[in-house]
Amino acid sequence: MTDIPMIDLFVIGGGINGAGVARDAAGRGLSVVLCEKDDLAEGTSSRSGKLVHGGLRYLEYYEFRLVREALIEREVLLRAAPHIIWPMRFVLPHSPDDRPAWLVRLGLFLYDNLGGRKKLPGSRTLDLRRDPEGAPILSKYTKGFEYSDCWVDDARLVVLNAVDAAERGATVLTRSACTSARREDGAWTVTTKSSTTGQERTFRAKVLVNAAGPWVTDVLTRVAGANSSRNVRLVKGSHIIVPKFWDGQQAYLVQNHDKRVIFINPYEGDKALIGTTDIQYEGRAEDVAADEAEIAYLLAAVNRYFREKLRREDVLSTFSGVRPLFDDGQGNPSAVTRDYVFDLDETGGAPMLNIFGGKITTFRELAERGMHKLDKIFPKMGKDWTETASLPGGDIEDADYGLFIEKMKADYPWMTRGLRKHYGRLYGSRIAMIAGDATDLSGLGRHFGGNLYEAEARYLVDHEWALRAEDILWRRTKHRLHLSDAEQQAFTDWFNAEYPEMA
Repeated sequence: MTDIPMIDLFVIGGGINGAGVARDAAGRGLSVVLCEKDDLAEGTSSRSGKLVHGGLRYLEYYEFRLVREALIEREVLLRAAPHIIWPMRFVLPHSPDDRPAWLVRLGLFLYDNLGGRKKLPGSRTLDLRRDPEGAPILSKYTKGFEYSDCWVDDARLVVLNAVDAAERGATVLTRSACTSARREDGAWTVTTKSSTTGQERTFRAKVLVNAAGPWVTDVLTRVAGANSSRNVRLVKGSHIIVPKFWDGQQAYLVQNHDKRVIFINPYEGDKALIGTTDIQYEGRAEDVAADEAEIAYLLAAVNRYFREKLRREDVLSTFSGVRPLFDDGQGNPSAVTRDYVFDLDETGGAPMLNIFGGKITTFRELAERGMHKLDKIFPKMGKDWTETASLPGGDIEDADYGLFIEKMKADYPWMTRGLRKHYGRLYGSRIAMIAGDATDLSGLGRHFGGNLYEAEARYLVDHEWALRAEDILWRRTKHRLHLSDAEQQAFTDWFNAEYPEMA
């Protein structure tokens, strides 16, 4: 093995936790390789409710520390990536049949004050008969509450962490499964295989980080031949996408009869994202999908509160993800902790750091604390740095997205308003890497429909590991929701012709 260079950290898993760890470690000066068996964020990390939030409902389970830490992280991430993370107001119509109003108000008071809120406005009480936010709500609901949280493009959050990691020296391998990891001579010998090229690569690493999410136990036992007393519990969360059916940019949070809460969020301009369910899941994480019972459940929850009734045929699309929650023995899937747990196994002088659980909002803190676990192994590594660092494209002056868009209008007057917003939201200050020297729309190359131009696709291949048309249409962007079937097929045909080695 002497001819194989030794690296510091090998990270398995290209979701938010793995990408966050790779970024943090690379920024400390460690040599890092990250491998992901599919596309970045193809699993759980692109199938969330798209929120950076403290978790209002976790207060009911006395998760005060978790909520406080998540609220603090909410503001950290808002500063780091104001292009893909932005404030959103949530309207909670009150039903006297469920939680009492005083309990909701108390919860919102705690939510306002637990995390040292600075940027976001606090909660308030609404008269749904008079306030405009009550217009789409059934008249029997007269009282409501409004509070702040943040929206996030979850898949892009993962990709931007990977981009930052790579620019700080990390190697990122997508569609490359870790086929074997074995302890040999006080280090790890790790083998990967690309599903695109078939190439096998071997690495030697001082530390192995298992951030495989729903597959964490599989990696632990099958790939690494190890074991742990800790485990994850797989909980299925499904969402539906429908046409937006109310005016305004506010989101809604409704309480269902079973005490679960359902988010109804504006999505991609003219659509709404509704979710989620919490169901114990026993199958393969790769096979997860929203079933008809879940779709009916979500529609019924919305129809309980809104004047406009949604029907099954209004559902434009669905997605479902498997949340790898740390198994704390709770019977109710909704009550299972969203906290994370580390398991550091130092057998044979070759440490393996296993990550169980976690949530998108606390990924940065998780990565930082994970690196603290490795202090004694890498005593000369750099100090904590991510709390004040922008993510790629997020270095917008004063983190003011509105001012940034105004500047874009002056810099790119030839772009349509929709295109400026699309590029601004996804790429922030890196828009010039797409626009290049273009002085009109024709300079962006072939137009495939909506806001999708050739220049963006080529940027995503060159800089963000897009290897298939689907990587672009659904995870790097949401163009799939705005293109017809024929337009999507035309783009796929073009992509496969331009990049035949990836097909």
